[in-house]
Amino acid sequence: MTDLSATTVDVQVNADDDEELVSGLRIGVMRLARRLRHARGGDDLTLTQLSALGTLHRLGAQTIGELAAADNVKPPSMTRTINCLEEVGLVSREAHESDGRQVVVKLTAKAEAVLLEDRRRRDAWLKAHLADLTAADRELLRRVAPILNRMAHE
Repeated sequence: MTDLSATTVDVQVNADDDEELVSGLRIGVMRLARRLRHARGGDDLTLTQLSALGTLHRLGAQTIGELAAADNVKPPSMTRTINCLEEVGLVSREAHESDGRQVVVKLTAKAEAVLLEDRRRRDAWLKAHLADLTAADRELLRRVAPILNRMAHE
């Protein structure tokens, strides 16, 4: 006969550890995201608009539908976002190469400059705070960063 009590205890301990991990990660990631948003500065772009610009920067020119899918929003919402960005000169539209019914949205040089400055400010905040950590903590974050990135893209 097999003693299952040790296995049951191990499973319960792991479940409790996971609950603590989940809570700690949720709180830590949310607080860090808030601090990074604060480091962005005072531009008038919403996080939704900034996300659309970042996606265009990463993926290149996209249709509204492709951009909406990449940012996990509905096409009508993305259309409103792109309209606002176009009004301030951060994106432009051009005819789709093979489908005359669609347009392709692309970044302007002004948008590239806005994204570069936004990243510069947030990177400076992170760099300053990383300098306060021990070498071991920085190494741990170096190993964890790809895992968090993978989780964010699932």
